[in-house]
Amino acid sequence: MNRNNAIKIVLAILILMFSSLCFAADVQQSEINHLLQYVEKTDCRYERNGTKYSGTEAAVHMQKKFAYFKDKIHSTEEFIMYSATKSEISGKPYTLHCPGQPAINSRDWLFKELSRFRQKK
Repeated sequence: MNRNNAIKIVLAILILMFSSLCFAADVQQSEINHLLQYVEKTDCRYERNGTKYSGTEAAVHMQKKFAYFKDKIHSTEEFIMYSATKSEISGKPYTLHCPGQPAINSRDWLFKELSRFRQKK
């Protein structure tokens, strides 16, 4: 194989790798956006450290935590774990209180919705 062909192959591989990374980042951002909208529009109350918040308030809080932990977040699952699972101050898990249903851990609630969203795609 001559040098020009080797360079073309390496460039093609790099382009494919970059394209895959861009696609993965787009998918991740789409999933995170969906989860934030899902939280914002819920009728459930989001409990943090003993205080219940509306979905809109919870989504704003999650966005702030996402901005803070952005460098550590490389997947939608990590977004849930860092931004929507527990209080960094108290360590207490976040809980959802939905009408007519038992309270549920926010982690489980969001992973269930992420799974549903992915199956739709």
